[in-house]
Order: sequence, then C-alpha cells, then structure tokens
Amino acid sequence: MNGLKIENLSSNFNNFTLDNINLNIEKNEYFVLLGQSGSGKTMLLETIAGLNPCEGKIYYKDKDISILATQKRDIGFVYQDFALFPNLNVEQNIRFSSRYKKITDADVLFADIVKFLQLKELLTRDTTTLSGGEKQRVAIARAIFSKPKILLLDEPLSAIDPTLRNSIMKSLKEIHRRYDVITIHVTHNFREASYLADKIAIIMNGKIQQVGVAKEVLNHPTNIKVAKFLGFKNIFPTTFLGYTSSNKVFSVDPNIIKVCTDGDLNTDYIFEGKVEECMGIVDHYKLFVKVNQYSFFIKILKRDYEGCYMDREKIIKIGFNKNDVSFI
Repeated sequence: MNGLKIENLSSNFNNFTLDNINLNIEKNEYFVLLGQSGSGKTMLLETIAGLNPCEGKIYYKDKDISILATQKRDIGFVYQDFALFPNLNVEQNIRFSSRYKKITDADVLFADIVKFLQLKELLTRDTTTLSGGEKQRVAIARAIFSKPKILLLDEPLSAIDPTLRNSIMKSLKEIHRRYDVITIHVTHNFREASYLADKIAIIMNGKIQQVGVAKEVLNHPTNIKVAKFLGFKNIFPTTFLGYTSSNKVFSVDPNIIKVCTDGDLNTDYIFEGKVEECMGIVDHYKLFVKVNQYSFFIKILKRDYEGCYMDREKIIKIGFNKNDVSFI
C-alpha cells in the first residue's frame, strides 16, 4: 500500500474513547474527516501524530509508524488556532523545522511555498500583526516546509473570513499533489468537505459511521444518524411508499417536492396533505405539510408560488418521483 492504513486504532483520553478506527487513505487522496464538535476528530489526528497513547496499528507505506516517537513520524500538523511562534517573524516561522532536521533543497522549497501560498509580502512581518487568513497560510507553509509524509489539518478554515475561504480551499486542494503528501482534513462543514474531499469518513462519538467516496457518502448515508447529521430531511419509513419492510427508511429532498392546489401532478408518488405552516424566506417559502401522521418539509420558490399557500389548513397535493427517493 502506498498510503496510510489505520488498523483497529483505539485510544482513551480525558474520558473520551476512540473506538476501533479502521481507515485506508491512498496516496494523492484528499481525505476529509467530517463530524460534529466533540465527535473525536481532533483526538484522532493527535493519536495519528503520536500525541495520545493508543492500541492498534498505523501503517505508512506498509511501515508501522505507531511504534515511532512523534518527532519521527514525519507528520505536519496545522491546528485551527494556527499555533505560530510569536517571537519569530513569518519567514522564521516557515523555516522553523530546519532547526531540528535537514531540509533537502530548502531554499528552492521555501521559494516555491512562498510563491504558491502568496506570502512574499509577509515574510518580514510579525505574526501578531497578521489577519486570520494570513496566519493560516503561514501555518500551512510551515507544515509543508518540514517535508512531511502526512499532513494533518484541524479545522483549517474555521477562523477564516468567508470571503477568503474559496481561495484557501483552492490552495489546499492542490497541496497534497504538489508536495506529494497524504492529507487528512478535519471539518464539520459539509460544503468544505464536498469541495475538497476525494473520500470522506463520518465520525460520531469516537466511532467511524461511514467512509467512502465523497459523493457517495454525502448523498447516500448508511444510517439515520448519519442522514440527520448531513441534514437530510423528510425521513420516513418505507411503508409510507407501499413497501412491506418497516425497518427501512427513506428521505426526499425538500427542494424537489412538487406542490399544487388544482389539477394533477406528473410524479410517481402523489399525496394530499394539509398546510401546517408557510414561512416566507427571501426568495422562497418553507412549507410544512401534514400527510397522515407525517409532516413534510418543502421549499418552493416565491416566483413560482407567490401567495399560494399562506393559508393554514389548506389542502394541497405534493409529489415526487422514484428517482428522487434516497433509501437509508
């Protein structure tokens, strides 16, 4: 294997447990670990880095690095608070790793990193005078300059102004290929994960719930907990659609459900329901419709339905097609 393999990894620290983590991360994959605050994301990164005691194995290119001390694992770690050295300027921060290890072609690498992350104008600056986005780029540059085999990014965009996020995400997307490094990026942001990830693992309460190709994980959750975490709406038993199994559930996107008051809908599934609430939000309505004992959440554009469903208790039809249904 050319990448990183985590095998039966468990760790208990500060009354929190990572439980039997198994992951395979191939070379040149941008891997995103997605989970809520307190789910164990940062603890997993720190355990990979050797900062927490653990059971299990961590292999890099078939070599067991879990037996190595932290400083011998060739890992670059970027925390969300940047952790820059306040007594050093930007250039000194970036070059810091050269104090304790030999960096091959250090000046060539430094020049490339500075150009790539657009840091030339900042090199003599005191780090305390930098903006959040500038600090983040410096922290990433410092990690890359150490020539790590594995780059761990802990919520790297959480403190970044939204206007700068896209440009930094573009840089992050290129880093693992440009510098031949395996990247594990921790976040709770779905859009961030969707843009960056080749593969995603969902972690909850210290356990991996689902792992796979990003599009598959984000669109086809394997259980209700993951579906709710990812923001899936309208989760109901499949018996509602006429299936016999009461153990299966399905979800349907609020944006694709069609509605009407008169005539018929040209959809595979059609139901009559009572309007419970209709909320006007800028350019669309949020519509809540009760069908039997189930309440559907629907989004409809105001330009198409201006004023149509403002009356509570109104009976309307809703519909969607079979290919709009996600089975969980």
